[in-house]
Amino acid sequence: MAQLTVQEAFDLALQHHRSGRLPQAEQIYRQLLAQQPAHAVAMHHLGVIAHQTGRNDVAIDLLRRAVALNPNWHEAHSNLGNILREDGQLDEAIAACRRAIALRPDYAEAHNNLGFALKAKGQFDEAIAACRQAIALRPYFADAHNNLGNALRDMGEIDEAILAYRAAVGLSPNSAEAHHNLGIASYDKGRLDEAISAYRQAVALKSDYWKAHNNLGMALQDKGQLDEAVAAYRRAIQLKPDATPIHWNLAVALLTMGRFAEGWEEFEWRLKDQSRGLGRDFGRPQWNGEDLTDKTLLVHAEGGYGDAFLFGRYVPMLRGRAKKIVLECGPAAVKLLGDLPGVDEIIARGRALPEFDCQIPLPSLPRLFKTDLTNIPNAAAYLKVRPEDQGRWKGRVENDGRLKVGLVWAGSPRPRKFGDDPRSRGLEVLAPLGQVPNVRFFSLQKGPESNVDGPRGLEMTDFTQELNDFSDTAALIENLDLVISVDTSVAHLAGALGKAVWVLVPCQSYFIWLSDRTDSPWYLTMRLFRQRRGENWASVVAEVVAALKEFVAQRSSPA
Repeated sequence: MAQLTVQEAFDLALQHHRSGRLPQAEQIYRQLLAQQPAHAVAMHHLGVIAHQTGRNDVAIDLLRRAVALNPNWHEAHSNLGNILREDGQLDEAIAACRRAIALRPDYAEAHNNLGFALKAKGQFDEAIAACRQAIALRPYFADAHNNLGNALRDMGEIDEAILAYRAAVGLSPNSAEAHHNLGIASYDKGRLDEAISAYRQAVALKSDYWKAHNNLGMALQDKGQLDEAVAAYRRAIQLKPDATPIHWNLAVALLTMGRFAEGWEEFEWRLKDQSRGLGRDFGRPQWNGEDLTDKTLLVHAEGGYGDAFLFGRYVPMLRGRAKKIVLECGPAAVKLLGDLPGVDEIIARGRALPEFDCQIPLPSLPRLFKTDLTNIPNAAAYLKVRPEDQGRWKGRVENDGRLKVGLVWAGSPRPRKFGDDPRSRGLEVLAPLGQVPNVRFFSLQKGPESNVDGPRGLEMTDFTQELNDFSDTAALIENLDLVISVDTSVAHLAGALGKAVWVLVPCQSYFIWLSDRTDSPWYLTMRLFRQRRGENWASVVAEVVAALKEFVAQRSSPA
């Protein structure tokens, strides 16, 4: 350094920097600043190295000092804005980018960085405009096309996002991120083959891209290629062992394949995934089968009512395993689940809990009892309706010789996949059922969809205003011959009651329905009507209509 001029030293540092020799470059920049504290460019480049090495707080300080030394330096303002955005200081980031643009309106990088910051702030229209301006200034700016795609996708403009990502991939074919984003948008549109291709390209370019491996697994799983999906998830877990969503995805794939021993173990990771809100802190350890002879065990429902009915079959198996069994569930199931053998006390979720020593979620019981396809406890109906409740409906659901069929056509809303809630079919789709003679339909639909007018020809008796909880619904079901339902809590309720129940199952279905089966090992009285990949629901309902005609004919036959 002593033998070099300031300019020669700076040029040497820049050469190291551009060649990726960051420690050498940093050392020379620091030596330069020791000699010339007002060297704004060395200060700026030292900040860039701090950012490149993951020290954003240091980078922000250095870049702020650089722009203080040279307030009219547009590039430094733009870079400062980009790092502030990464650090979550969005208002300051936006201000820095706008300052850069004011200094140099044709600076495409600043417009692109502004788009990044505005998108992070949720100002999507402005973000899209900023990205488009960056592209107008530099049409071959791959990063701006990619960023535009991100903003468009957040706005729900998936088709336009795909075009933007394709442009980014075309301009920068070695960008793993652009291929990955194209895969995400293609997946959003249900274009699984295109998504899989894009994800494969992303991991080929960047083998340690765990998000791309995970998303590849999801697309393969939805395509029905479960073995390949499991392999993709396992690779993602190798790269990111503590990522709970990947373990969740792996659990779902394994359980769908019937590989229960592995699946239940992975399924426990759900309790660590805060985004799902399932893991509750009770301040007590989770029970793992140890002796509770003198202790109280809290068993608590998790998720929706369907899971409570599905896994409620395990509660009687706990009898004698603890001094006292306390069951917590949603308010609408308290009366029904409170009658399960082995329950000493039932508590509605949200009410104060009694003292207890250990706790376990209902969906963790299959793991504890080592459940596999050969030993699912399904021998008998395990939910019972009180005789007085069943009797209340007997006179109202008179036997006029017609088959009495309950209908459910919508589940609780879930995040949509491929632009559709797969559990909500809509009553119009079920209209062809009205063609079947000698059938009387009863609505079992609660919630907003219950007020939908039935299509012409599909007339229903509607007692749902009198169904105050699931014990009322169960009592009505006991007086019917058959329930036809989408995948929702009433389907599980009917199965748990031992009632004949037909379920319309989407191709991307809950793991409990396994794959490619028309029966359910969980409910012996259940029949599954599966949506095939690429088919609409009309073909599924046509199968249900044919089966219903056959059911009526068999029932009318003297044999």
